[in-house]
Amino acid sequence: MVFKTRTWLATGVAIMASSAVAFGEMAPGDVKIMDMKVSGSLTGVPGDPAEGRKVFADRKLGNCLACHAVSDQSDQQFHGEVGPELDGVADRWSVDELRAIVVNSKAIFSEQTIMPGFYTLDVGINVRKDLVGKTILTAQQVEDVVAYLATLKE
Repeated sequence: MVFKTRTWLATGVAIMASSAVAFGEMAPGDVKIMDMKVSGSLTGVPGDPAEGRKVFADRKLGNCLACHAVSDQSDQQFHGEVGPELDGVADRWSVDELRAIVVNSKAIFSEQTIMPGFYTLDVGINVRKDLVGKTILTAQQVEDVVAYLATLKE
């Protein structure tokens, strides 16, 4: 009986460990943009729109307001005018399309867009040495921003 219990326990631990890997954070180099979409979560965990709203406005993280205006963030100062207004963005783009745009906008729009890729290592030349191999946002922050953007409907 002890052997069976240990076997079941070991099997359960192995399943949990493999599940954690399966739902772990996807590495930036493993993210595939197909048909202008990134299908499925980068983390296996749903994004949190409230956290995404914070990342969107945080000048040390997403800093999305530097280029985009959005009515939902009217409590924040200095909305940008370089990028399009994002009111109603969830009516124009699917969640998978929004995820692709946030992950690597240059792969969606063109190399000429000034919007950075927030979860890619393909960032061009002359990258500051301490930032080489790092992304602007984590995979979960991307999911949070996408969840926030998905709330912006007309």
